Amino acid sequence: MSAIHYTECPVCGSKAIHAVFAVKDYTVSGKLFSIFECSDCSLRFTQDIPSAEEIGAYYKSEDYISHTNSSKGFINQLYQSARKKTLVKKEKLVKQLTGLEKGDLLDIGTGIGAFPQHMKTAGWSVTALEPDEGAREKGKQLFGLDIRPQEDFFQLGAAGFDAITLWHVLEHVHDLHRYVEQFKYLLKPAGKLFVAVPNYTSKDARHYKEYWAAYDVPRHLYHFSPESMNVLMNKHGLKIEEHLPMWYDSFYVSMLSNRYKKGKTDLVGAFINGLGSNIKAIGNKQKCSSVIYVISRPPVTD
Repeated sequence: MSAIHYTECPVCGSKAIHAVFAVKDYTVSGKLFSIFECSDCSLRFTQDIPSAEEIGAYYKSEDYISHTNSSKGFINQLYQSARKKTLVKKEKLVKQLTGLEKGDLLDIGTGIGAFPQHMKTAGWSVTALEPDEGAREKGKQLFGLDIRPQEDFFQLGAAGFDAITLWHVLEHVHDLHRYVEQFKYLLKPAGKLFVAVPNYTSKDARHYKEYWAAYDVPRHLYHFSPESMNVLMNKHGLKIEEHLPMWYDSFYVSMLSNRYKKGKTDLVGAFINGLGSNIKAIGNKQKCSSVIYVISRPPVTD
């Protein structure tokens, strides 16, 4: 199996990169992958990742919930319960920040399609893309959705969407800069891009270190800080307007992280660490375990 080895930062191109620690793939392979960090933009990234053609094998697990909809085990049951609440919050967020009750939405990396289905029910016209064929088929079975393959992303027409959403997806994308440039092409002039990703500068990430579940190697190719996300968007002429918290994530990630670190689920310890992380982020949303970046196109000038 071939691996992609970076000699410079995937975001800013700096050669000032260094190894931080090794992280285990707890979901599929049990292999160790090195986490590197850029000294200039502060991006962390997974080194020696599988190619886009080969990484699919690392998603083949019942534990990968966005593809399987599994309710197996207590942690997955909690995830399902939280997802129902977050779907409503995401709908309100999209409506509020686009200023629209109905519009055209593109959801990328949609999994089995829970969010597109929710937005369709709310009256939006939705295009959903997902690379995994099994997840697309499950979305059709569960919701009757016509989820398109990910490669259709670059065939979509210019300025066609009021909102583009990526809920924990950008960290999975191999062709990072080409994707970000395409977001700008696809957004309507007043459209909004919503990018939710884990934040390795959060308190729970610092606490768990190499056991932090949101590193999720090798599926997560990049581990963003707010600084590195800002550098990435600026390189493509996009502007981050807001940083919004995802409060549930610290608890879910802490439960998984505790299990990885101790070999068993410690609900009390996970709750304490998740709560502590959220308290730390109350005064600074950029310290939340996961951050939603609300991004816009620059205004067109004559």
